[in-house]
This record gives sequence, structure tokens and C-alpha cells, in this order.
Amino acid sequence: MNKFLQIFKIPDLRRKVFLVLLWLLVFRLLAAIPIPGIDKLKLQEFFSNNQLFGFLNIFSGGGLSNLSVMMLGVGPYITATIIMQLLTIIFPKLKQYYYEEGAEGRAKFNRISRFLTIPLAALQAYGFLNLLTSQQVLTKLPLAALLSNVIVITAGSVLLMWIGELISEYKIGNGISLLIFAGIVSGLPTYVYESFANYTPGVLPTYIAFIILSIVVIGGVVFVSEGERKIPVSYAKQVRGNKLYGGVSTYLPLKVNQAGVIPIIFAISLLLFPQFFAQIMSVVSTDLSLRINEIVSRIFNNIYIYSASYFVLVVLFTYFYTAITFDPEEISKNLQRTGGFIPGIRPGQATAEVIGRVVRRITFFGALFLGIVAVLPNVTQIVTGIQALTIGGTALLIVVSVALEVLKQVESQLTMREYEGIF
Repeated sequence: MNKFLQIFKIPDLRRKVFLVLLWLLVFRLLAAIPIPGIDKLKLQEFFSNNQLFGFLNIFSGGGLSNLSVMMLGVGPYITATIIMQLLTIIFPKLKQYYYEEGAEGRAKFNRISRFLTIPLAALQAYGFLNLLTSQQVLTKLPLAALLSNVIVITAGSVLLMWIGELISEYKIGNGISLLIFAGIVSGLPTYVYESFANYTPGVLPTYIAFIILSIVVIGGVVFVSEGERKIPVSYAKQVRGNKLYGGVSTYLPLKVNQAGVIPIIFAISLLLFPQFFAQIMSVVSTDLSLRINEIVSRIFNNIYIYSASYFVLVVLFTYFYTAITFDPEEISKNLQRTGGFIPGIRPGQATAEVIGRVVRRITFFGALFLGIVAVLPNVTQIVTGIQALTIGGTALLIVVSVALEVLKQVESQLTMREYEGIF
């Protein structure tokens, strides 16, 4: 509480907090402006019967369920960033930008991601509008109106990307993450209202158990998100002139969940692909497109098949993403350059093998954790039979991760200002 009050006592920090809140308010206002030609009843029915697009609605901050000008949210930018990270495997120059050239290299990397966001946003907007038109959620638009909507939606995504990066400059959390966080939190009042509206006296024990389990799950998410495996590292003593350097012992922290929520995004993207493929096939044959769409909908509307597929894909993508973003050999080389070593292990290849083995072991638990959290809402619905009650899920993981990140950044700024006050 004292730290919370200190935020508002420091003029510079207070200004930053209010500016972040102002930009989040602008985002929520824009997310409420819909595009024309919507059948609201059919739109609600579409999202209630489609879990995949319900997930995408989380990343758009509720803009997708309103078909607002911000309907794609930061999804295209996240997709562009993921594509760029995957391309670092193919193109060494990109890997050099991202890993070796420091802040300047990452700025170049992010600039390319921003340019890639524009065509991705346009393609996603066009595909999604076509899908909604085929489901009779939208009235069929003439080509000029369709293109104008695509341009407006693309501009909304680019504007949101700019707002996110602007928020990041205030160093009160990551801007893109905070926008997703704001969208999720904005839906909490509706969620609470629906839970009470569906309440019946006979299920009071279920609601009590739900509240207790929710607290346990939130605690578990915090525990695993902050969990680390610490590998001891020692530094050799070095004599430079008349002074002795090194000789200290520290540790290399390896997070249990190295991949964050990226594997869940990968899994959902793969699950969404068949439906978008069906829309692309409409160019060749309308009947074939409708048949593929019907088969895909029948398969993934089965909660058991959907949950099992989702869980397996999240686990596999956790290993995949950790493998492409975490390089034990590079860490081993960096340790060797700085005179560091793991006690009892030879520097070089032997150190890389030890780090790789530890990462594989903790990734197993991180992958299981992500998979369980991802399918927990479906498991809750299966067990309780109540649609309004869902524990866990990607939304909870994002909210907890962003809250912890904001807390750390605010604490670091407060600590820095305490030192400034001393000097």
C-alpha cells in the first residue's frame, strides 16, 4: 500500500500512470465503435457457438465481438512478431538483429515487424469479413464498401499498435500486453453479472467451490509464472594490473515457463487455419467451401475433441518455441567469454549440454502447465455443466503475467527514484 501511494507522490511517475490510463481509455472508446451492416443477434450466436473466435476476441479486447474498428486488436502485430521470430531460423541476418546487435538491432527488427503488420491486418480483415458474410452475420457488401471496411479495420490495428508502443515508452509495463489486459479486465463486470444472473439456489456449493478453486488456480499461475531453476555459475579470478577481479559465485535463472503465452497463440492459429482455408476455397468452389466449413465446425464444436487438440498443440508448441528462442550453445559461449563456468562442468560443449538438459526437463512442466491452463475453462464447463463458470484459461494467464510485469517495472522506478533522492 505504501508503494502504491508513493506512485502518486512522485510527479513524473504520477504523470506516466495517468497518461497510460488515458490511452487505455481511448482504446476502449474506439473498441465500442462498430462497422456498419451488423446483425447483432446472429453475431452473438456466432461467438457463443465458436470457441476459437471467442479466444481471438480476448486479444482484440472485446472489439471482435462488437465488430468495431478495432476488431483485430493487436492480433496482426503479434502475428507479425511471431513470423519474424520464426524467420530468424532461416535468415541469419535477422537473428543477428534480434540477438547480437543490442537495442539498435531490436529497433530494426521491430520496424520490419511493424511494416509486416499492415498486409497481415488487411488479409485478416478481408478473410474475417468474408467469413461473417457467409455465416449471414453481415449483410453482403458491395466491393467498394468491403474495401473501405478493410482499410478502416487495418488502420485501427495500426493505430492500436502505435498506442501500444507509446505506452511502452512510459516504462509502466509492455504496451501491447497492457492493451490485451485492459480488454480482458473490461469484460469482468459482464462476466460477474452473467454468473449472478444464472445463479440458482441449488448450486450454491458449486459456486463456493468455484471461488475456492479460482483462488487456488490464480495462486498456482503466479507460482509457476515466477518459478525458476537456478544453475550455479562461478567466475574465475583475473588479475588486471594490481587489482584482482572475479572470483564471485552467482546463478543462471531459467524460467519454468520460458515461452509465455506464445504457444497458446500458435495453437489457436493452427486451429483457425481450416476455417480460413474454407473461406479461401470459396474462390474455387462455393459448395466445396461450405462443405469444408461444415466439417470443421462439426469437429471443433465438440468440446472434447477441441480440448484434446488444443492441449496437445499447446504442449508441442511450447517445446518448439523454447527450442527456437533459447540457445544453450549461445549461453555457454557467453559464459566462456566472461570467464564464467558451472562448477564441475567443463566450459563449452559440456556446459551447453547440461543447460540444454535442464531446459528440456523444466520445459516439460512448463508445457503441461500451459496446456492445463489453456483447457481449464472447458474442463470446468464439462464438470459443472454451467457455461458462465470458467476457471483459468489464457485470459487469466495474461492478466497475471501483465500484472506481475507492471508491478516489477513500477518497483524498479520507485527504487531508482529512492537512490536519486539519496544523492
